[in-house]
Amino acid sequence: MIQVDFSKLSPQVVWRHFETLCTIPRPSKHEQRLRQHLKDWAEQRNLETYVDNIGNLIIRKVATTGKEQAAGVILQGHLDMVTQANRGTQHDFFKDPIQPVLKDGWLIAENTTLGADNGIGVALAMAVLESNDIAHGPIEVLLTIDEEAGMSGARLLESGVLTGQWLFNIDTEEWGELYLGCAGSIDLEVGQTLEYETAPSDLIFVDLLVSALKGGHSGVDIHLGRGNANVILAHFLNDYLAPSNGRLVEFFGGSARNAIPREAVATIAIKAEQLPALENAVAVAQTEWQQKLQNIDDQLQISLQQNANPINEVITLQQQQAWLQALASCPYGTAQWSSALADVVETSNNIGVVKLTKDEAKTLVMVRSMVNQEAVAFAQKIQQHFASFEIQSELTPLVSGWTPNPESAALKCLQQAYQSAFDIEPNLKVIHAGLECGIIAEHYPDLQMVSFGPDIQGAHAPGERVKVDTVDKCWKLLVTALESVK
Repeated sequence: MIQVDFSKLSPQVVWRHFETLCTIPRPSKHEQRLRQHLKDWAEQRNLETYVDNIGNLIIRKVATTGKEQAAGVILQGHLDMVTQANRGTQHDFFKDPIQPVLKDGWLIAENTTLGADNGIGVALAMAVLESNDIAHGPIEVLLTIDEEAGMSGARLLESGVLTGQWLFNIDTEEWGELYLGCAGSIDLEVGQTLEYETAPSDLIFVDLLVSALKGGHSGVDIHLGRGNANVILAHFLNDYLAPSNGRLVEFFGGSARNAIPREAVATIAIKAEQLPALENAVAVAQTEWQQKLQNIDDQLQISLQQNANPINEVITLQQQQAWLQALASCPYGTAQWSSALADVVETSNNIGVVKLTKDEAKTLVMVRSMVNQEAVAFAQKIQQHFASFEIQSELTPLVSGWTPNPESAALKCLQQAYQSAFDIEPNLKVIHAGLECGIIAEHYPDLQMVSFGPDIQGAHAPGERVKVDTVDKCWKLLVTALESVK
């Protein structure tokens, strides 16, 4: 691997913007620094800017001579990124720049997320604004906030502000494909106040760690059957603690509802003489899970070490049993495959975050479905599941899916651009993930929308990477399409 020299990557006009994005922290709900930078940049070039009430940035560029009557095109992406780092990696996503490297034609962040999702889309849109050699109609760039943590930017987007007829969403992750539909989603926020009691004096404290899983995107990767650290740890604790009279002190796992958790750790209390049996149980569980995840996620590790910190309280037995049983028996992963769309997951869920501590007890579950009603029904089923253990939860508002329109002029334009620029016919797909198109359509129902992007692997997980040459191809596709719009 080598440190990347962005000036040597093509197209330079795109990579220069992505390099800037790597230097400006942009966690979800904290996009203000990047938004202000892009706003200032645009105004220095006499481009019109507008920030709506929720914080979305809109930048407008007038049509080039002779293209004034062409359909207006909205280039859309999101400002925020998922912030995940490997255990032991010192990285402050509110201060530190992303440090990518090049390897075998891929730009990679080795121990953190890269932010290619959706930094590449933002960089492509900014490159269009900067370029003076592209013939195009009226351009609007819409850069939303909070896409990765609730889609509040899209949900609260102002109506009547955008004037374009077509929208190109540059936020999917497989070159050679055009997306024209996506899943809807609901978040389930489970929580209650935990009660603690004095720990028996004859117990020792041990940390159990599930680690070395691949993780990944909770939508596009959910069908791969990768291990979920929260699920694996909950299963082990539920099976082990009750018969051994062990006690739970706390449980941490995952950091984002839309990322498959790679690590989870729990502190438990047992009698000293039970330590050898625990070590054996951990070894057996690790082997069993590695076999279950063979050729999928078989680098899984389950390890333990004694905890020397002063601890004098444990979660009450009733709440310990309720939470562990609820987590261990909760539906997880692919719930149903689509009968209408080949090889597409219809409904799924991800147990993304578990936090059981004195300060807070919560679980974040994300439900996705290609059918809005199914998302609601499955989320309600999971809510009832936790309620059966007397654990309360709340459902967030439904984030609407995007209904395909295979006859749209915007789609035909991009299909023709593929043929013209590359002499290939792109695959038409829907994605089991949340794009903002469905929500934007609620505000602008007449918009014709298509989504595309470069090859990105491992979005939402450390080691995220983007294939450099496909960024160049996306640029050529975008330029070709814009020049052909009538």
